[in-house]
Amino acid sequence: MKRTTIAFISFVIGISFFGLLLLQGRILGAMVKMRKEQFDESVLRALDQTSRDLERNETFRYLEAVAEQMRPPQGADGEGDLARVGPMLELGDSLNAPFHLSPQTKHPSRMPKVLELKPNTSFDAASQQFLEVVRNAYLYQKGVLDEVIYTILYNASDKDLSERIDFRILDSNLRSELEANGINLDYHFAVYDANGEEVYRCEDYTAEGADYSYSQMLFRNDPSQKVGTLRVHFPRLDRYIMGIAGMIVPVLVFTLILFVTFCFTVWLIVRQKRDTEMKNDFINNMTHEFKTPISSISLAAQMLGDKTITKTPSMIDNLSNVIVSETRRLRYQVEKVLQMSLYERNNIRFNEKEIDANVIIDDVVKTFTLKVQQSGGVLQAQLDAEDAAIYVDEMHFTNVIFNLLDNAVKYRREDVPLKLQVSTQTQGGRLVITIADNGIGIRHDDLRRIFDRFYRVHTGNKHDVKGFGLGLAYVKRMVELMRGSIKAESEPGQGTRFIISLPLID
Repeated sequence: MKRTTIAFISFVIGISFFGLLLLQGRILGAMVKMRKEQFDESVLRALDQTSRDLERNETFRYLEAVAEQMRPPQGADGEGDLARVGPMLELGDSLNAPFHLSPQTKHPSRMPKVLELKPNTSFDAASQQFLEVVRNAYLYQKGVLDEVIYTILYNASDKDLSERIDFRILDSNLRSELEANGINLDYHFAVYDANGEEVYRCEDYTAEGADYSYSQMLFRNDPSQKVGTLRVHFPRLDRYIMGIAGMIVPVLVFTLILFVTFCFTVWLIVRQKRDTEMKNDFINNMTHEFKTPISSISLAAQMLGDKTITKTPSMIDNLSNVIVSETRRLRYQVEKVLQMSLYERNNIRFNEKEIDANVIIDDVVKTFTLKVQQSGGVLQAQLDAEDAAIYVDEMHFTNVIFNLLDNAVKYRREDVPLKLQVSTQTQGGRLVITIADNGIGIRHDDLRRIFDRFYRVHTGNKHDVKGFGLGLAYVKRMVELMRGSIKAESEPGQGTRFIISLPLID
């Protein structure tokens, strides 16, 4: 599958997942908003009904008090019974009541005790006259009742809210109305007067959730300076509102898990494709690397076996040296492949022992100096570490230094002579080995991948750099097994520095 196809499919699926998450988020937001609006409406309805119940209870209490005070005491002569039969009041009587009767006398009603009919009065006229009498009686009683109610309300508004409200009943009514509207949450409430001063608060009152409270005016028909305010808040309101999210959050989570799994799958596909390409390059390079020594060995063997060619001792020695040299080269390449095979299986055997790193590095430098000089370069060693005792496998440590030096020779610049420097120093209980060159350098995009298996830095149209892309991967693995670390610093055209840090023996 081409990279463009993978990128297109990934883009389409990614946009689909993003759209799905966005849609689910908007649905969640709409559900939360709807639940909040329903809750607000239910609370306001409950508070309004609670306020009405409070006013009605107050009126009932005053009417009961008035009725109690207007009821004459029962006497031995039965006047009390007589009064209940006919509660007729004279205007001059005074009652121990919270109001005073002051009936209008501009148009006094004429209420005959007996309806007297004229001899010639018809039945319809008598009926009309009777209805007129009843209407006048009703209007009179209504005026008296309105006077009584007005007096009750006026006298009640003169009292403090703490005297007008039974807070225990208020709490009970509030709870009943909230439950009737489907709200079973814990709540706290407080009552304030018209000046905003607190009159009462519930016993278990806490300020949690008080930032968002609901208010209801009490005794709203009283003068403005006599009204009160009931404020209610719910400590667990946020938890209740977001409870609706419990139905859709799992969907969001599973969608997110699928999206992450998809991204990981795409990453694996891309990585597998990259590894496949690098393995193909590895096979091509390995074929090329093996082809040259095999061809040389085959040609030398043919010349030795050709009886038509006169063979002098010097020719035989030359052909023998070619066979030995190419065989050694072929064996070296095979060993590198075998090393990486062991590395893949984590089956590398370490024969660790105490060595002096300066001595080993110096031997490698002496061996490698001739190769550097043949390429027109200079190899310098500056082994300044006073204590270079480390506990490592000598063979693998030697291979690490050799691979880094060989890498510097491969990627040298053609326009300037190679300058290769190896140095050691001690820093904080660790041995720091630096191998620096003035080669072609490494781009930043390649620098983070040079230690990957089969990865080879692109050298443009030049194809003279041989290798499998295994050397630096082997180096990194060996350094890590030695409980050390390695990093690379490079700039294109300025050269490269490999810095190895290994623990010293205490």
